[in-house]
Amino acid sequence: QVRLVEFGGGLVQAGDSLRLSCTASGRSSSIDTMGWFRQAPGKERELVAAIDWDGRSIQYADSVKDRATISRDNAKNTMYLELNSLIPEDTAVYYCASTFPTKALVVAQENYNYWGQGTQVTVSS
Repeated sequence: QVRLVEFGGGLVQAGDSLRLSCTASGRSSSIDTMGWFRQAPGKERELVAAIDWDGRSIQYADSVKDRATISRDNAKNTMYLELNSLIPEDTAVYYCASTFPTKALVVAQENYNYWGQGTQVTVSS
């Protein structure tokens, strides 16, 4: 059973930077897409960033593409999200997700198969 656990959420001030990490366990392969999603209060869950198995294909949401960096270290079974110049609109529960084995970059959340429990990020103004 694949298990994903997020770390690094918390309360930060506008303008600060944040680094989230997601550790995977129970996987038989690291050839998958991993992604960060977020859900703000009263809004639907949305993709923040996705990264393919070797890190060569990446997609960011327009709202973060100039402020975010997604990366992964397959040797450590860990994915990261660095988010800079935080704004109150970044306040949300951030979820880590992964897919079944694939070399394709997957961006549609309905095609992700495993999800973490989420970590709260709150940006104060």
